[in-house]
Amino acid sequence: MESGPAIFAGLVFALFGAGLLVWTATRVRHGRPVAHGVSPVASATVASVAAVAALALGAWCLTHV
Repeated sequence: MESGPAIFAGLVFALFGAGLLVWTATRVRHGRPVAHGVSPVASATVASVAAVAALALGAWCLTHV
């Protein structure tokens, strides 16, 4: 009964994390800023950490189904 919301939340976190990671990698590879007005290294690092955290949270949700 509770597996439906866990699957939904896991997929949402996983899709967000994957999308953010791909977007950040694309921006860094092309030399474009990840966030305007912030250090390029710091913004890429924070975005990457957030993406990996979202992927980890999505995996945790999906393993607890």
